[in-house]
Amino acid sequence: MAQGIDDTQALRQILEVTRKLAAPFDLDTMLAEVVDASRKVLNADRGTVFLYDSEADELVVRVGTGLEQIRIPADKGIVGESAQTRKLINVPDCYADDRFNRDIDRQSGYRSRCMLTIPLIGYEDSLVGVLQILNKKNGVFDDKDEFVAQALAAQAAVVLHRAAVTEQIIESERLDREITVARDVQMGTLPKRMPEIRGYEFGGAFAPTDQTGGDLYDFVPLDDERLFLLMGDATGHGIGPALSATQVRAMLRVAIRLNSSLDDAFVQINNQLCEDLPDDRFVTGFFGLLDATTNTITFHSGGQGPIMHFHARRNEYDWHEATTFPLGYMPQTDLHQAVVKTLEPGDVLGLISDGIYEYENESGLQFGQQGVINIIDNNPDASAQELVNLIMHGARKHGGSAPQADDITIVLARRLPE
Repeated sequence: MAQGIDDTQALRQILEVTRKLAAPFDLDTMLAEVVDASRKVLNADRGTVFLYDSEADELVVRVGTGLEQIRIPADKGIVGESAQTRKLINVPDCYADDRFNRDIDRQSGYRSRCMLTIPLIGYEDSLVGVLQILNKKNGVFDDKDEFVAQALAAQAAVVLHRAAVTEQIIESERLDREITVARDVQMGTLPKRMPEIRGYEFGGAFAPTDQTGGDLYDFVPLDDERLFLLMGDATGHGIGPALSATQVRAMLRVAIRLNSSLDDAFVQINNQLCEDLPDDRFVTGFFGLLDATTNTITFHSGGQGPIMHFHARRNEYDWHEATTFPLGYMPQTDLHQAVVKTLEPGDVLGLISDGIYEYENESGLQFGQQGVINIIDNNPDASAQELVNLIMHGARKHGGSAPQADDITIVLARRLPE
């Protein structure tokens, strides 16, 4: 990036912030990590985080380099404008800008020269605060600084949301409350709606064994005709694997914000997980890029398999095994070339966790690949989401009275028939 900011270095530092979301720190410590990373990545002098107090309609300085607690109206100054418009504001000369509130400088004795101000938007598009970065050391902030700052702000919003949930858990003093909140957080990160890509339709479902689980899936549209697909499974069940799954999703979205390639995102996230996870923990993961202009899916599959490809015209099935070892298992030094497959009209790509294939009935008989084949063959006109629902229902019907033994995730991408 311009003026000394390197793309790879910025990605690594922001991933470092993302991984710390899983650490059991208090809110102020977590936010301080974000401010410190902002200063380092953007080569800035100071950083400040304002929390939005909805009851008082004020912005409150919770973490700021060299600042005590300061409260300002939520519609005043540059911070207030960013909060109201929910847009980044880049001010190259603070004292030449009429919107700049000089009261904070007078109270702190600090001289603001230039600044970036970015709104922190949480889940359900709610305003949770504002991140402000002050005084770049070698000039003013440029458009590439803005790009990185927005990625950092996205992580600050995650910190705020999760820290607030943690505080609720501590106050509740009940384990069932803790699990319920953790489930709400995890379920809240799942896609709210299926993406819209020309010529394709999608379906997805997630059913944890416990109230929380280690499976994950996500759709990240890159533009009107390209879509990033993520599906994974963290070892184990419960809150720990759920945190690992959430961490992978957050890291991927940061990498995409920084325009990382499929290969770079896979390698960087894998290597970061190698540092973070215990030796007996890893995450299987499918990273795929669907391109509707070429009707291809390009993917790496770290320990995730089999990947189903139903060829509609030939009524045949391909089952692709994992292309490399799971994420977090060992550092990647020589990543194999990504697999590229063409999707013909009517074809279905299936990312299905082993919770479906290995779903056993009372006699120990597994649902298997054949169970999935039977569903698709018997429902040739079903939509992607209808097929997801039918596969889920078919596995549970097959299981009968036997309990669900593993988390279940199903993601289907279907190219529409001509």
